[in-house]
Amino acid sequence: MKSRLFIYISLAVDISIAVSKFIAAAVTGSSSMTAEGVHSVIDAISQLLLLWGIKTSTRLADSTRPFGYGKELYFWSFIVSLVIFILGGCISFYEGLMHLNRPIEGNPRLEL
Repeated sequence: MKSRLFIYISLAVDISIAVSKFIAAAVTGSSSMTAEGVHSVIDAISQLLLLWGIKTSTRLADSTRPFGYGKELYFWSFIVSLVIFILGGCISFYEGLMHLNRPIEGNPRLEL
């Protein structure tokens, strides 16, 4: 299935991007790069959830679900959107609060 191949490629790319962003964040101390690394991890988790949705949606009909499991793909796609927006937003909000409490030294715009 072509869509699975694309998701596997996206998963590998997201993981490698996340690793490089976390390395850049460790070297530079950049909180925005840390937030971007977390965003890439969330993207990788989203790819895993989509793979799970594809796997469960292909199950055959049984006595509990006479019309099959095809709609599960839509459910897991919805969960992916929630993960991206809620977790990504919460982590960015947390990083912002941390930098308001402890601004970066030497930046006159951030010092109070």
